[in-house]
Amino acid sequence: MACRPTDLPPAESIDIPAIHEVYRREREKRLRPEGQGQYFEPAGQFAGAYESDPHMPVVPRAPIMDEIDVAILGAGFCGMTVAIQLKEAGVANFRNIDWAGDWGGCWYWNRYPGIQCDNDAYCYLPLLEETGHMPKQKFEDGWDIYQHSVRIAKHYDLYPHAIFHTLATSLRWDEQAQRWLIATNRGDAIKARFVVMAGGPLNKPKLPGIPGIGDFKGKIFHTARWDYAYTGGSGRSPVLDKLGDKRVAILGTGATAVQVVPFLGRYAKQAFVLQRTPSSVDFRNNAPTDPEWVKALKPGWQKERQQNFHHGAMERFARGEPDAICDIWTEINRNLSVEFEAEGWPALSPEEYAARREVMDYRVMERLRNRVDEIVKDKTTAAALKPWYRFLCKRPCSNDEYYETFNRPNVKLIDVSESRGVERMTEKGFIHNGAEHEIDCLILASGFEMTSDLKKRWGIGAIEGRNGVSIYDHWADGFKTLHGMMTHGFPNQFFTGFTQAGLNATNSVTFVSQGRHIGYIVSEALKRGATVVEPSEEAQAGWVNTIRDTAIDMSSFARDCTPGYFNNEGEKNLRWYLGEPYGPGFYAFEALLEEWRGRGDLAGLMLTARMPELV
Repeated sequence: MACRPTDLPPAESIDIPAIHEVYRREREKRLRPEGQGQYFEPAGQFAGAYESDPHMPVVPRAPIMDEIDVAILGAGFCGMTVAIQLKEAGVANFRNIDWAGDWGGCWYWNRYPGIQCDNDAYCYLPLLEETGHMPKQKFEDGWDIYQHSVRIAKHYDLYPHAIFHTLATSLRWDEQAQRWLIATNRGDAIKARFVVMAGGPLNKPKLPGIPGIGDFKGKIFHTARWDYAYTGGSGRSPVLDKLGDKRVAILGTGATAVQVVPFLGRYAKQAFVLQRTPSSVDFRNNAPTDPEWVKALKPGWQKERQQNFHHGAMERFARGEPDAICDIWTEINRNLSVEFEAEGWPALSPEEYAARREVMDYRVMERLRNRVDEIVKDKTTAAALKPWYRFLCKRPCSNDEYYETFNRPNVKLIDVSESRGVERMTEKGFIHNGAEHEIDCLILASGFEMTSDLKKRWGIGAIEGRNGVSIYDHWADGFKTLHGMMTHGFPNQFFTGFTQAGLNATNSVTFVSQGRHIGYIVSEALKRGATVVEPSEEAQAGWVNTIRDTAIDMSSFARDCTPGYFNNEGEKNLRWYLGEPYGPGFYAFEALLEEWRGRGDLAGLMLTARMPELV
C-alpha cells in the first residue's frame, strides 16, 4: 500500500443499529415539505448580482448572425474538452457559448477566499500531460485552476471559437432548415447543425427562500459572486481587511463554507455560521508537489492515477493495488483492502462487499465525529458540528482550520436544524430562537442548482425538439437516451454529465469520454453527408432497459440520508443528482462505447441525408 490505513474505532465498539437510529432522527428534523421549493432563482432585486460579472466588464457588441456546425453551450471543463475532442475528430466549425468572460466555468466564477479543489488535483485537472503542466500542490488553489483553463484554451487554440458574456435563452429545432435556432440575451440568432449541452453541475447559483430576505438592508452576495470590493482582498490575496468592523453571517456549511469560514473568523469583527447540516471535515495536509515524484513519472501516469482514484472512491481496489491518493475519498476502500489482505482476499459477492463497506462506513464516520471533540473546545458547539449520517450523504470535506475557527471568540455557530433553516430575515439581521442577531453582511454559501429540475440547472427557458416538444416535458418522468448522450425527437442534440452514461469519480474524465464519443458521431455524420442524426425509439428503449437492468439501487441509501442536493432535498419522487449511471461501471462503459465506435455502423442511430429545402 502507498499509505497506511487510518486508526479507527474497532468494529465491535460501533453499535450500528443505535447509530442508525440517530441518523434517522437527525434526518427527520431537517426534512422540509417543500423540498427544492425552499430555494428560489435570482430575480427582481437579486437578479443583477448574479447576472453581472465581477471579474471582467461586458463589452458591447453587435448581435451575431452565424451558421455553424456545432454550438457548445458551456466553456468550463466540460465545454472545453468537448471542443478539443471535436477538433481531434476534424470538426473545426464550432463555437463555445458561455455567460462567463473567459474559459473555466465554475473556476472562472468562484474566487472566494480559500477556494481550492477538494479532491486530488493530479486527477481532477484535465490534460496535464498534454499541456505539460503540473499542479503546485495536491489540492490546487482556485486561481491556478482557472489559469489552467486558460492554458488549455491557448494550447488547443480555442479562443477564436469562444462567444463569452453570452447566455442562450432558447433552443428550437427547425425541421425545415434542419438546424437548431439559438437565441441569446445579446440578441444573437445562431443556426447550428448540432448542439451540445455542456453546462456543468456547478453552473447556476441557488438562493435560499428565507422569509423576509428582501427586507434585509445590509449587503448580500453569493460565494460564486464574491464581492472583494466589500470584503477587501482579492481572489489571489484573500486578506479581507475591510471586514474588521463588520458583523458577517454565512449561510451554509457545505464544501464552499468549509473553505471560507476560516477567513471570516480571521478577519471579521463577528462571524455567525448558520448551519442546517454539518459537513464531515477531515484533516487536509495539503502537501506541495514533490519534484522527485514528478521526475519519476512515466507517460500515461495521469490516466493510471485517475483509474486508481476511481477504484478507491467509487468501486474497490484490486488485489495488490496501492492507494495512490491517500485521502478521505479513498479511506474506506483502503482500509477494506488491508483487511482483505489479512484474510487472503476472500471471494465476496457484491452484496457481501456492500455489507463490509457499510461497517467500515460507520467506523470512519465515528472517527470523524471523534475528531470534532479533539479540536472544538465548547462541547455544545462540538456536538452540533458532528456529522450524523453515512459517508457520501454529503460531500466529504477536508480542512486544517475549519474546526479550529470555532475556538475563536468572534465566531459563533448558529444551529438552525430544529427550525429547518433560518427563521426569517429583518432589516438589520436574522431571527433565531426568537432573538434578532444584527449583521452587516449575509454571505450565501447555498450551493448550485444541482437538482432534478433541469430547467433550473441549465437556466434555458425553452429547449424544443421536433414538433415543439420541450425536453423538460420529454424527460419529466426520467431520462430516455442512447448511451446517455442523445434522445429521440431531439435531432443533432447531445447531452453531457449525469444522465444515463458511465460515471467516473473524476468529472473531467467523464467529460473527456463524452466529448470523444460526441466528436466521433458528429464527424461521421458530416463525412456521410447526414443532416439529421438521432436515436431510433427502439435503440433508445433498449438502452433505457439496459440502464434499469444493470442499475445499482441507490434510492434507499439516498432516502436515508439527511436532506441536501445529493438526494434532491429528500423529495419522494427522487431523481438522483448523478443521473442513472451505467451499473457495470465507468470503464465497462468506456469499453462498450469503444466497441460501438469500432464497428463503424452507428448502430441505433438514424441518419438522414436529405438536404433542407430552400425558402
